[in-house]
Amino acid sequence: MAETSRPAGPAVLAQNQYGKAENRVVRITRDGATHHIKDLNVSVTLSGDMDDVHYSGSNAHVLPTDTTKNTVYAFAQRYGIESAEQFGIHLARHFVTSQEAIRTARVRIEEYAWDRIGAEDGGHSFVRKGQEVRHTQVFHDGTSWQVVSGLGDLVVLNSTDSEFWGYAKDEYTTLPEAYDRVLATEVNTRWRYGWTGEGDAPDWNASYAETRRHLLEAFAGTYSYSLQQTLYEMGARVIGERPEVDEIRLSLPNKHHFLADLAPFGLTNDNEVYLAADRPYGLIEATVLREGREAAIPVDLTNL
Repeated sequence: MAETSRPAGPAVLAQNQYGKAENRVVRITRDGATHHIKDLNVSVTLSGDMDDVHYSGSNAHVLPTDTTKNTVYAFAQRYGIESAEQFGIHLARHFVTSQEAIRTARVRIEEYAWDRIGAEDGGHSFVRKGQEVRHTQVFHDGTSWQVVSGLGDLVVLNSTDSEFWGYAKDEYTTLPEAYDRVLATEVNTRWRYGWTGEGDAPDWNASYAETRRHLLEAFAGTYSYSLQQTLYEMGARVIGERPEVDEIRLSLPNKHHFLADLAPFGLTNDNEVYLAADRPYGLIEATVLREGREAAIPVDLTNL
């Protein structure tokens, strides 16, 4: 490629990228009278030899973002959507290998799940699931791969088996100690797979389902003295049970439930009636790593 000249002056172009965000694609697979739905929100980001377009406006190395959009829909037809991870891999490989100027591709995907309404409809009526959103990010630089998956907006609650006491106090502390409290949170998590392109890829769908199961079982099965303890148990359970996962990062807002004061009405409240407060809220975040493992390609797991 020709050497790029930049305008004179102290300014120099640094990290840059471009792409098409939030391509909403629904793929319906018709298996006779039974239909299957994959509902994705796909964002593609490309980077590489893009100095000329910034310095002089030359678009010679720029693949239009409209082309990126078209590729998403064409690939949904050509390859189908077995999993969000595999679909992202198809896209990332295509952009890096088909355009000399493109050196890296990042594909971020949100997947929205649907449940069947009933068998009597012949298998083609669905209701949108309201539990969580599945997330995937695929990063490819022509040699290495990084796949980060996760979920968000999964609200969980333990109505007992949670305490919070013995904490540091100062002159501004008013929170009473709790020996039997409601523990509720919204699970937002990302996990990084150890697979970097060598050997067989994980079964993405099975891995997602099992990781989700372990997160929920750890939350339900932990007698909690702090949300931090619960977070660690959830992450450690995934690392211990899913060998394909090397790192998991969790962000857990504490959805506070305060006992309602019913004394003015002459009523007792034996841990039965609560005020659910949506803000302000405590926010507990941490990463649990497989010992001895490091990220091959740095990525912000909290901003997937």
